[in-house]
Amino acid sequence: MTIEKIKAMFDACYLAKRSRDLLPPLPKGVTPSYIHYLDVVESLGQQGVSVKVSDISDALDIPRPGVTRTVKEMETKGYLHKQTSEIDGRVTYITVTDEGRHMLQVYSEQYFNRLLPLLEDISEEDAECTIRTIEKLYKVMSERSVTIE
Repeated sequence: MTIEKIKAMFDACYLAKRSRDLLPPLPKGVTPSYIHYLDVVESLGQQGVSVKVSDISDALDIPRPGVTRTVKEMETKGYLHKQTSEIDGRVTYITVTDEGRHMLQVYSEQYFNRLLPLLEDISEEDAECTIRTIEKLYKVMSERSVTIE
């Protein structure tokens, strides 16, 4: 790989962030991470998982304290419900409320269903390659500190 190609990859990442910024505005007080959390909790729940903070943390590769804080905010706002396990009081399960499910449906499913035909000329293979490349770049950048002397 050349230096020019590395720069082009970072330019593409910048465009990707700008593309993400063009997602529809969320209701006041709702962050994009809320939609991501709702999606993960709903998806894991549909797979039969009794979702805990650790499951969200593992799925999103985010430290548990941050997940705990966001889950607490989302519960306060009525998007998630926490239920203590009857078997082990130390375990808390998380489910999406009706309000959270509605928000997920509007801001994720409807939006992406409308976006789908506009992106049909991007092949599955190209999408997978893009995802793998960005994940590799992120891994390198987050694990290695490159300094300028």
